[in-house]
Amino acid sequence: MSSEREALRDVAREFTRREVTPYLQEWEDAGEVPRDLHRKAAAQGLLGVSFPVEVGGEGGDLLDSIAVMEGMFEEGASSGLMAALFTSGIALPHIAASGNADLVDRFVRPTLAGERIGSLAVTEPGGGSDVAGIRTSARRVSTGSTGDDHYLVNGTKTFITSGARADFVTTAVRTGGPGHGGISLLVVEKGTPGFTVDRSLAKTGWHCSDTAELGFKDVRAHAHNLVCAENTGFAQIAQQFVVERIALAVHGYAVAARSLALTASYCRERETFGKPLVANQVVRHRLVEMRRQVEVSRAYVHHIARRHVAGEQVVAEACLAKQTAVECAAYVCDQAVQLHGGSGYLHGTEVERNYRDARILPIGAGPTEVLTDLAARLMGYTP
Repeated sequence: MSSEREALRDVAREFTRREVTPYLQEWEDAGEVPRDLHRKAAAQGLLGVSFPVEVGGEGGDLLDSIAVMEGMFEEGASSGLMAALFTSGIALPHIAASGNADLVDRFVRPTLAGERIGSLAVTEPGGGSDVAGIRTSARRVSTGSTGDDHYLVNGTKTFITSGARADFVTTAVRTGGPGHGGISLLVVEKGTPGFTVDRSLAKTGWHCSDTAELGFKDVRAHAHNLVCAENTGFAQIAQQFVVERIALAVHGYAVAARSLALTASYCRERETFGKPLVANQVVRHRLVEMRRQVEVSRAYVHHIARRHVAGEQVVAEACLAKQTAVECAAYVCDQAVQLHGGSGYLHGTEVERNYRDARILPIGAGPTEVLTDLAARLMGYTP
């Protein structure tokens, strides 16, 4: 990393030590992150680190965002905390890239300032990863010369990160015919009649990241809230999936690295049969294997991230990088609990939380099975 990114990582570390780790278990138990944390992160320059200055960001790129994530994970931030605090990373990019000054002023700037919380709603009940099969409909209703055209939205979204807290939701809707070509992105604001949080979803992990099911019943969303042209939504979603998958890959190896550090320390201090755990060859070899997987995953993800920032097409490679990192997390977090013994199974310990949080990573932003098949097609390995 450059000296500037090392400095950025140091800022993220200090912010986490001061504002996150003393309160994280409290937020885990409460099931959400306080809104004030968004304002504090924005004031520190962390929320908008990878967004252009022109839309209220800090002017950095994906590599700067990775530096922030690594710094926060190193000091004990959980995967769920990062998902909740940085939901703007999936809610805003489409709007920021649209060039629509009105949408940027109403949604991007205040969110990057920590004043609003945004969310992204794509997944539907029964739809899973089939983005092209979205059924939530948005029918344009024209009012003639008044200039008050709107969309009438009907449908349901599920597994929506920050859905309960969000002030607005960038929503994938069907404005055209079936398949990829009929999808648009439309911003729906909290408080709009007919737009409801139908239920909050309890999860195995990511406890401090609220997840919701959202309902749309004759919701009248203003036509000005359309992101780019009608029926271009699928392309917008697909373009941002690369960054989202790389981000979850960082979650994977960074959570694994934190669990490894905690476990190595524990194994030096914990004594059994008159000697520290690390004196056992089987334990030392296990730690080395954990380290190997962390280092390989980190190097691979950094490599793909650099290629993406350089403008290369790395859709398939991002799928493979995510798989490599999240499988590392699954192995390392499991071994961390094992080597901690009974204490690793206690609620409220970091390794237990990381173990639970890591389980969502092979599912989020596309399950491993779906992404492997996508990579196979892009690499020409299909009939």
